[in-house]
Amino acid sequence: MSDFDRNYASPFGRAAGRVDAAVVDAGLRSYMLRIYNYMSIGLAITGLAALGVYMAAVTADPSGAAARIGNSYLTPFGYAMFVSPLKWVFMLAPLVMVFAISFGINRLKPATAQLMFWAFSALMGISLSSIFLVYTHTSITRVFFITAASFGALSLYGYTTKRDMTGMGSFLLMGLFGIIIASLVNIFVASSMLQFIVSVVGVLIFAGLTAYDTQRLKNDYIYGYASQGGDVAERAAITGALSLYLNFINLFTLLLQLLGQRD
Repeated sequence: MSDFDRNYASPFGRAAGRVDAAVVDAGLRSYMLRIYNYMSIGLAITGLAALGVYMAAVTADPSGAAARIGNSYLTPFGYAMFVSPLKWVFMLAPLVMVFAISFGINRLKPATAQLMFWAFSALMGISLSSIFLVYTHTSITRVFFITAASFGALSLYGYTTKRDMTGMGSFLLMGLFGIIIASLVNIFVASSMLQFIVSVVGVLIFAGLTAYDTQRLKNDYIYGYASQGGDVAERAAITGALSLYLNFINLFTLLLQLLGQRD
């Protein structure tokens, strides 16, 4: 922020510019803190929803089980969530909610956007609850903390670096579309090697997106929202939290595929 003075013209000379820069610095810290708070609450909701669904879906009593998956016995609720066609509803619902928030954010009140983000986080937790059937709980916990540490370091780099990462945006977007297409193809070919490549490349893509998005959010505030504030900045904070949340979740699931121990 030491270079921010030149963006403000002041009749009182450079000292007034420093006051403006200090005000923007304080506003930026508050803005980024709101983004991280929203993201953290969203992750907490996702984790609680995933764990709650899993605990309700699994039983230790084989006589009352509706189905069995691996070493786990499913309750009727678990059968509906993980085996019946209803599972596709909860798998696709988060995608629908993302589009609803992204394309409708400018028409939503901040309070409504917050509720939609919390609802999306819960739906994402429901869709991710099946990981407890696939991976050991110890490895899920370990990978979560690895993801949290990596995300924190990458986001800090994006916030503090003087390097302009704008040019990386289009490259990372192309890579994102590439791994989406490869993942869809792998649904039909079921190649373990392709899945490994997608996971490795995906980790690199979302690592880059974490740093890039953090810098983008910082610059968006400095050159736009600092002068607007109010509902505009609040809605921007929610969509910013959504971007970072999605980066975290994708990093977590991809690292889990690479490092997770199957149950």
